[in-house]
Amino acid sequence: MKHIRSLITLGCLAAIAATAGAQGFRSGSGITDIMRSGPRIIPPAARPAAGPAAAPVQRSAEYIVALVNSEPITNTEVQSRVTRLIRENPDAERVPRAELTRLVLERLITERAQLQLAKENGIKVDDVAIDQAEQTVARQNEISLTELRSRVAAEGISPREFRNDLRDQLLLTRLRDREVESKVKISDTEADEYLRDQRENAVKNNALLNLNIAQLLVAVPESATDAQVATAQKKATDLAQRARSGEDFAKLVRENSDSPDRANGGALGLRSADRYPPAFVDATQSTAVNGIAGPVRSGAGFHVLKVLTKAQVGSSDASITQTQVRHILLMNDPKRTTAQAVAQLQEFKRRVQAGTADFAGLARDNSQDASAKEGGDLGWSRPGQFVPEFEEAMDRLTPGQISDPVVSRFGVHLIQVVGRREAKLSQSEQREAARAALREQRVEEAFTTWVQEVRARAYVEFREPPQS
Repeated sequence: MKHIRSLITLGCLAAIAATAGAQGFRSGSGITDIMRSGPRIIPPAARPAAGPAAAPVQRSAEYIVALVNSEPITNTEVQSRVTRLIRENPDAERVPRAELTRLVLERLITERAQLQLAKENGIKVDDVAIDQAEQTVARQNEISLTELRSRVAAEGISPREFRNDLRDQLLLTRLRDREVESKVKISDTEADEYLRDQRENAVKNNALLNLNIAQLLVAVPESATDAQVATAQKKATDLAQRARSGEDFAKLVRENSDSPDRANGGALGLRSADRYPPAFVDATQSTAVNGIAGPVRSGAGFHVLKVLTKAQVGSSDASITQTQVRHILLMNDPKRTTAQAVAQLQEFKRRVQAGTADFAGLARDNSQDASAKEGGDLGWSRPGQFVPEFEEAMDRLTPGQISDPVVSRFGVHLIQVVGRREAKLSQSEQREAARAALREQRVEEAFTTWVQEVRARAYVEFREPPQS
């Protein structure tokens, strides 16, 4: 079984590696992982009366192990998470069970305190956003929505639990944005100092390398036979050879790739090397820009890779893929539900595609942000400029295409990509790239401190220790 790894798994393993308590989690560049969470409130199990003459009674598996601001965490929740953690990552088995249980319980306490804070702040997530998150998880795991639900069921998670987990993850992401990300500012001086440091350390540290890689995926079914694997490998090898012989890689991707990013020529976006799968970085380490690497084997299948960009942040030859994009934004409004906003934008899309309306005109008349007067035009954007939900949808579009409505923390968007280009970074653009990279570091530091503060403010009452 190829597991869809949960945030609790990743977070606990990180805590174990650092020999520190679990202090919350970082919700990265979008909804790409599933967080396992048990039922929110479960009544405590009945307890036998104590007394000197009482006969030994076997302890029920279900009981309260801790209260977080009067909200219970049960033994079942803790043990379910421990079991899943071990199942998803064998490394966890090397950790003593008692220590693993302690880390998971602390993780649950921290998470529960944050969810309570989100509720107090009136942060909500509706069903439309959860539907979109579910679809995104499927795309990021390069499987269909049906296959995702099948795998989740095989993990012993009900559809309701799964959607509740997604809701919690979205709530925590929005809470993080509100309480941490919006408060981190980077000055021009700090960005310039970061650029100088990058230039000085460029040769020493490969993690400072920025890469944009395009992939062509030949998928291998989870239960594939040896013959099917061999057939997929041969297909990938043949396609790699055709790419090396000069055939248009983007065209090969669109016609042959099994990955959802095929509409965009397989481009995965400019990011630091340490944010790519290690296998991709290793395979392309000695590959020049526009060179082909692979096939590379992964759990999803065989990947043929093309290096689109390879540059150090701040180097004179740094370039990026820019996207010219426009949108129509309908903001969250008490008089209009998210579902109603989605329906309205779907009607706008239908009208544009039918030729009875103009995207820019609809944006000027209806969009609820500053870009409305420009027909929704957001200009030429760089990778990482928009929130993950928006950018993930934008990156899947080819020039001229219009997205389905996209739910973000700001409202609901209808997105159209106007064009794409490779462009050298100007000095100001290099500074902005450096500002974004430095801000990401600062946000992580601020988030860790903030989570510790939330945990410290919570009233936690420990009851009986968790037992398997």
